[in-house]
Amino acid sequence: MTLAKERKSELIGEFQHHGSDTGSPEVQVAILTERIKLLSGHLKQHFKDHHSRRGLIKMVNLRRKHLNYLYKRDRDTYYAIVKKLGLRG
Repeated sequence: MTLAKERKSELIGEFQHHGSDTGSPEVQVAILTERIKLLSGHLKQHFKDHHSRRGLIKMVNLRRKHLNYLYKRDRDTYYAIVKKLGLRG
C-alpha cells in the first residue's frame, strides 16, 4: 500500500522544476495520484477497511486543493498535469 522509493523518485524526477524540488504542487499532485491509485486497489479488495477509506478521502481532497491552486496560478501547467496524469477524460 505504500509508495516504493524508486517509483517516488521517478515521479519527482518527472515533475520537478529543479534538482532539489520535492514540494512543488506538480510533484505533490503526482505523488498523491500514485498513492490514491494504490489505495483504491487496496479498498477494492478490502472494502470494509474504513480507516483507509478515510485516508483516501483526505488524499483526494488534498490533491484537489493542489490542483485548484495550480488552476488559479498557472492554467497551462494545470492542464498539462491533468493530461499527463490522466485525471480527466
